[in-house]
Amino acid sequence: MSAPFDARLAGHRALQGEKVRFRELRADDLPDLVQWWRNPEMALFQSLMVTPQPEDTVADMFRSWSTNTGAGGVGFSVVDSATDELIGHVTLYGASLPARAATLAVLIAPDHVDRGYGTDAVRLLTKFGFQEMGLHRIELRVFAYNERARAVYRKLGHVEEGTRRDIAFHGGEFHDEVIMAVLAEEWLQ
Repeated sequence: MSAPFDARLAGHRALQGEKVRFRELRADDLPDLVQWWRNPEMALFQSLMVTPQPEDTVADMFRSWSTNTGAGGVGFSVVDSATDELIGHVTLYGASLPARAATLAVLIAPDHVDRGYGTDAVRLLTKFGFQEMGLHRIELRVFAYNERARAVYRKLGHVEEGTRRDIAFHGGEFHDEVIMAVLAEEWLQ
């Protein structure tokens, strides 16, 4: 016999990982998020082209991802559980019936990479998608040259399903984009 459902505990666990916690987007998050998104080194992992974008455009993008008012997606600021310091942003977007599939995106601040924050944030967002949104499939797209991210996604149960060949042009050459996904029944908790 299982223990009775504890709503307070379930609500806490939905937004709390081992190293990170999700919270709403705040106005004072936007300067850092905009700076990170506009960083040319980070753009190589986020965009098909490295092009400067106006601050207001990027801020509006994060606001739109983080309204959390519809069934089609969610977006959260990612903070360090111990210090409450902003370290990134995550979103699940494009969810719809009947497929119950969404796309995952993550941005971790350059000075917080390689500390386990991204792994914990992706794990927590995947859990949120399956346990809170009722998703069946969570997919993502990652450039083939981003080996570190691909290793994290594989570790968390994502499977490489296909390749969009020569989709990005950086540094004078074409690069592939890898499509990865995990299904609810495959997810490694």
